[in-house]
Amino acid sequence: MASKQITIKLIKSPAGRLQRHRACVRGLGLRRMHHTVSVADTPENRGMINKIVDMLAIEES
Repeated sequence: MASKQITIKLIKSPAGRLQRHRACVRGLGLRRMHHTVSVADTPENRGMINKIVDMLAIEES
């Protein structure tokens, strides 16, 4: 069974943010501005996304 995926794009810079916010960006696999990744829809990923929701563009599929 394939798990549901969430596509996220980093639209604001993590520079000058809290260290734990920068860690969430890296934990989600985002490396630079306007980088897009697909991650599994798990509670762990949802928690990281909710921490930095103002920095992301989110697309559920």
